[in-house]
Amino acid sequence: MKRSVSSARFYTGLALGAALLLATEPSQAAGAAIPHGTVELVAENQWIQPAHESYLGLHFELEKGWHIYWVNPGDSGEPPRVAWQLPTGVTVGEIQWPTPQRLGTSSIVDFGYENGVTLLVPVHVEAPLGAKGPAQAELEAQVKVLVCREICIPGKAQLSLTVRIQLQPLEADQQTRELFAAARESLLHSPPTSWKFSVAELKDSFELEANLGRRITRATFFPLVESQIENAAPQKTVPESSGFKMKLRKSDRLLKPIERLKGVLVLSTGRSYVIDVPIDKRGATGKAESEAKLPQG
Repeated sequence: MKRSVSSARFYTGLALGAALLLATEPSQAAGAAIPHGTVELVAENQWIQPAHESYLGLHFELEKGWHIYWVNPGDSGEPPRVAWQLPTGVTVGEIQWPTPQRLGTSSIVDFGYENGVTLLVPVHVEAPLGAKGPAQAELEAQVKVLVCREICIPGKAQLSLTVRIQLQPLEADQQTRELFAAARESLLHSPPTSWKFSVAELKDSFELEANLGRRITRATFFPLVESQIENAAPQKTVPESSGFKMKLRKSDRLLKPIERLKGVLVLSTGRSYVIDVPIDKRGATGKAESEAKLPQG
């Protein structure tokens, strides 16, 4: 039976974060406390340009052995939730999730992040907002998060950050530029259009076959939808001259047929790709939808 954390328990957890006090000048906020770690709202630069997309980051630092969750948490848990309070004319997009890790035991597997991780969030300023010259915008975010090891502890932090709205970009901050560059390295990608995937449905498993034009010795599949595959089951990669095959055991909680298999493939090359493949019960080859929307949260 899946270990779950009810919404009521999750959202009424102990609020360990404190509101961050900002000076009148724009500045990078300090980290706020969450159970066994901190979370910080950071901007890639200390300014954002009207009519241009910029990026914010929710940077988590966790004590050794503790973790937070991916958009699909696996067999237990909840992903971080963010409620934004923004000035008129400023909007944010959805979280861009980094490649997760497999966490847990031989019988229960979660998907999430240990140590440090940065969740990127695009931010957009409408052109008229800064048209009369430099201005400032205060960005606020309430983060609710579940931090787990052998036990799970809900936490909450109220974050805020003031940035300049700048018609002409200023010099980028080296430290945050490196933080965001590292975060982008672990983002999910769309596969090349030349790659082909097929999924055959068997009695108790799905057989995923990938034709990538090269031999792949190891791959890991992370499902984007809960309760479709058995998370803790072995995922044996069978290398082939132009790719690989892999069997994914069906979940005991999969109660009705599914039409598509959606997830993230992490290859032995170190890169991660989002796939969205129709399930062909006759075993016919289908193409990866490389235009498929990357997972947002």
